[in-house]
Amino acid sequence: MKWQFILIATVFVAAPTGYAEDKDSELTEVKERELEDVRERISALKESMDRISAERDKLAAELQELEIAISEQRTRLKDVERQQRSAIDNKQQLEAELVESEAHLDKESAELAAQVRAAYMNGSQEKIRLLLNQRDPATLGRLMIYYRYLSDYRAENIAAVVEEIRKLDVLHVKVAAEEARLAELAKTRYAELTRLNEVQEGRATLLASLRQRIDAEGQEVGRLAAQEKDLTRLIAELSSILSDYPISSEAPFSEHKGALTWPVAGTLVRDFGQPRVGGNIKWNGVVLEAPRGREIRAVYHGRVAFADWLAGMGLLVIVDHGEGYMTLYGYNETILKNAGDWVAPGDVIATVGDSGGQPQAGLYFELRRGTQPVNPRQWVTRRPGG
Repeated sequence: MKWQFILIATVFVAAPTGYAEDKDSELTEVKERELEDVRERISALKESMDRISAERDKLAAELQELEIAISEQRTRLKDVERQQRSAIDNKQQLEAELVESEAHLDKESAELAAQVRAAYMNGSQEKIRLLLNQRDPATLGRLMIYYRYLSDYRAENIAAVVEEIRKLDVLHVKVAAEEARLAELAKTRYAELTRLNEVQEGRATLLASLRQRIDAEGQEVGRLAAQEKDLTRLIAELSSILSDYPISSEAPFSEHKGALTWPVAGTLVRDFGQPRVGGNIKWNGVVLEAPRGREIRAVYHGRVAFADWLAGMGLLVIVDHGEGYMTLYGYNETILKNAGDWVAPGDVIATVGDSGGQPQAGLYFELRRGTQPVNPRQWVTRRPGG
């Protein structure tokens, strides 16, 4: 590896600029092909797992479909709300320009009116009167120059008034357009909210059916065991896929034990190692209760290995940090990254939700080395924003 680095460095030093640019372009193309290959392999893995899950649990497959629909609906709704905020800001700016333009028009109109009144008082033959009332040629010359300046000034005032009126007309049209846009966005938002409520009602009905079916403790234990098996298989397969694309970093993940920042500010409601149903299964991570929609951030550098729905985890993001370490972020409302994307500490990767059939909004956070869960509280100690 060392001799490869020296060889590459030598080539970059000795090669002409054009050659270096060509190599950069080739490197970019290689990276893009690698990224596409990673995404295709992960997508194939997800399709395989979905088929197995659907065969095993039809209701879970329906839940997946509904929760993905809810996530997409919320994403569209947030986009509409963002457009609304932008339109409101734009309208306020236009109205401020309108007030300023009206003030300029009032000022120019007042000055022009004063000049018109003065001209009227002097009579309609103002220039002739100047000629007839002056005997001294020098004085007359100065007055004629003054009169020319005064006439030019009046013409400028008239042009300024006309321009302000034109600007006002344009601003009124723009304000009306923003008002129409806001009205249309309000209709769109109402329609999106209506569809969201319909999908959420469908989810609530489905969850009630699920709870009735797994009411017996033995069924719940079996379901959790199957979900844990799915997750372990997913991580093992992802590790195999990503081993072809190793992550290199100047500061390895393992050197940051005890110095990482929690991905979201929340209240700990489930702890690592705490017993779950029946005591036979334990929590492999922690659950942090937090408001729906709150931003979730990556704890360290890495590459998104998985960004999709998984039974028991809901909308799940898995970040590969190298050295066999992965962090898992589950129960999300929306996912903001794609498989193959690179992330840095603090990058927003998802938002808090209750997907996976959870009764309340929160984040499921887990740390694994290989397929083995590791207590995240030994690694992540810093409060967000601290």
